[in-house]
Amino acid sequence: MGTESKTKINRLINQWTVGTPSVTSYLAASGFGRDLLIKYKNSGWLEPFGRGAYIRSGDKVDWPGALYTLQNQLSLPVHVGGKTALQLKGFAHYLPARQNKVFLYGSRGLILPAWFKEDRFGVKFVVTRTNLFPADCREGFTDFRERDFSVRISAPERAAMEMLHLVPKEVGFDEAQLIMENLVTLRPDVVQGLLTECRSVKVKRLFLYMAERQEHTWLSKLDLSRVDLGKGKRMIIPHGRFDAKYQITVPVDREGIPA
Repeated sequence: MGTESKTKINRLINQWTVGTPSVTSYLAASGFGRDLLIKYKNSGWLEPFGRGAYIRSGDKVDWPGALYTLQNQLSLPVHVGGKTALQLKGFAHYLPARQNKVFLYGSRGLILPAWFKEDRFGVKFVVTRTNLFPADCREGFTDFRERDFSVRISAPERAAMEMLHLVPKEVGFDEAQLIMENLVTLRPDVVQGLLTECRSVKVKRLFLYMAERQEHTWLSKLDLSRVDLGKGKRMIIPHGRFDAKYQITVPVDREGIPA
């Protein structure tokens, strides 16, 4: 290998973020075309990572590293949210440390690349394509550090609403209520902004119902006159009891006492 070739492969390896794949379109834009990548693969520097992506030879890539590439190389509107984001931030202590399900949220029409396959990472991806918040709503995000990189995830305020969006089909009502019980440190200004932006009447009513039930102090700092709670009833749990204040149907506990 000539000096120029050595310099180029050294540049590629040195700029590579350990624990993440790189997609061919990104590599091509950085000066590493298809023929060169095949040459590096045949020389043992790179390994294919499904169609259209490579990893450094011998590198271990888990789902956060793959998500990093979706966000930073492909600029896809997808992030960790809901129950997974709350778990990463320590608000779901009773859940197992090993995540069997990873909740991802993205905009309507989101298409993920073929190499982003759950069986590759030993988890089940629950991908929710939703307009729960407007596409330009940047409220309620934070970063989560993993090895040598960070991925964008929902902050607890946004994650709680995303979690409630999936009650009861993907997240149980009781489970959501247990997690909501831990959310004593939510920031009222962030909650206010998200409730104002949120497009789901069901989520807003259920969020306020659970927060009131847990007697969270930040609830008293909200201006609910600015929150559109819609009209009409919403059935969340079939055969439950009707909460007149928020006009939602919620479970009745085992003793028959309203939940």
